[in-house]
Amino acid sequence: MARKSQAETLTREETELNAQNLAQVLANTYVTYVKTQNFHWNLTDPRFHDLHKFFEALYQELAEAADELAERIRMLKLPAPGSMRQFLQLATLEESEERISGDKMLLELYRDREEIIAQIDQKIEEAGRTGDMGTQDLFIQQLRMHQKSAWMLQSHLSRADS
Repeated sequence: MARKSQAETLTREETELNAQNLAQVLANTYVTYVKTQNFHWNLTDPRFHDLHKFFEALYQELAEAADELAERIRMLKLPAPGSMRQFLQLATLEESEERISGDKMLLELYRDREEIIAQIDQKIEEAGRTGDMGTQDLFIQQLRMHQKSAWMLQSHLSRADS
């Protein structure tokens, strides 16, 4: 007897809730990705070389995280958002368009990561209540990645403050 897939064991409402939660985290991840890439391209700071490489590593990590989120939505047999319009409608984070210092870039990215961490924390519990262990596990992986990046961003801020 074939085992049912996760999408087949959840109710329609549970599947839609988890997909909606994944989509919001995906949108915030993508907004942060674009913001980080913008900072990478437009950085003018005495620490240019170090921050330029740091921002590049961060946006590459975010691109992979976004891909994993979108793929999980597809595993739940629902369409993943994929346009900037959709991402901006779903996101709680905002773009950064003005020219800002390297320290303000670091602070803005740190605050974004902290907001994403808080959101994921809530979504881990919701996925657990529905019994969707695959989505819960992905959220836990994403949480660790954002926590590590927040820690790294904060360490750069500590140097800037001293």
